[in-house]
Amino acid sequence: MAVPTITIVGAGLGGLTLARVLHVHGIAATVYELEASPDARTQGGMLDIHDYNGQVALRDAGLFDQFQAIIHPGGQAMRILDRHNTVRLEESDEQSAGDRPEVDRGQLRRILLDALPDDTIVWGRKVTGAAPLGDGRHELCFADGASVTTDVLIGADGAWSRIRPLVSSVLPAYTGISFIEVDHTDARPEPAAVVGGGMLFALAPGRGFLAHKETDGSLHIYIALRKPEQWLRSVDWTDTDAGKAVLLAEFADWAPPLQSLITGADSVLIPRTINALPTGHRWDRIPGVTLIGDAAHVMSPFAGEGANLAMFDGSELGKAIAADPGDIETAFAAYEKELFTRSETVARESAESLAVIFDDNAPQSLVDMFAAFTA
Repeated sequence: MAVPTITIVGAGLGGLTLARVLHVHGIAATVYELEASPDARTQGGMLDIHDYNGQVALRDAGLFDQFQAIIHPGGQAMRILDRHNTVRLEESDEQSAGDRPEVDRGQLRRILLDALPDDTIVWGRKVTGAAPLGDGRHELCFADGASVTTDVLIGADGAWSRIRPLVSSVLPAYTGISFIEVDHTDARPEPAAVVGGGMLFALAPGRGFLAHKETDGSLHIYIALRKPEQWLRSVDWTDTDAGKAVLLAEFADWAPPLQSLITGADSVLIPRTINALPTGHRWDRIPGVTLIGDAAHVMSPFAGEGANLAMFDGSELGKAIAADPGDIETAFAAYEKELFTRSETVARESAESLAVIFDDNAPQSLVDMFAAFTA
């Protein structure tokens, strides 16, 4: 049987890993991405890549050496502070287990992009929907009015996937936590000292700062608040000064060094609601289509597994297809059976971690959780 045409929607880490693993096995795929180019926006943020899933995927993709070359020395350092800027727990990079090295998301994505043939990704193609053709094939429709038909369709297009409705009517729901994302591109001494060399958790009940020191010395800050969803929409975050004033009012009783994470930011303010699919989200086998990454199992980021799972999904699906390209349905069924099991486990961990991080005893609850891990 001829190898089917394979279409991936979304050039995030999951979709790129899938395309790369297929390429390693001599199977071509086309990736449609709504962004105009690889450099259309900064990818931002640090990722800890785990030895049991993300690193496995990179080995399957033949890119482990390139991954090791971009590891951020010192990036596994971690500190937990309370609102008074008192250190409640601190670990150096040397004290960590070393199984979750930190890398820059943009650098990791670049490694995957560079490892694919130039014609793999079609940039600037926004998928608006997809429809089954009744024989396992699907038609993809684009914002410019064009359409294509494909034998095999994989949705790797994130939380608000345009492909998910083919298999599931379930939508992500608001978790109750919102982020305002900011950067300190030219980090001053005070906020840099607060964040330290790796990951920061500065917490109180229902709010806090989650931050990373980036490979270029800049700081990437997530200002977290437990708020009704409409609250985020009630603020004009495009007015940076007004937005900072709103945030400072929320953190008025916090120590000045922690407030500097707001006042010292020199970027735009990016509001984000944290949304998640129900724990245990799954669907019946639908011919010719499946999902990976956030399209399949978007969850809160508090288990640190989103990117790792997306890449692992991509590598596992790629290997399943490569084992017998002529029997896609068997490959999809085997992939989904394992997908549902692992994603349910991690989604539960993520929801539990969210509750712990922002509970009424924060930050002590998080300190206790880390202590339990190392006991």
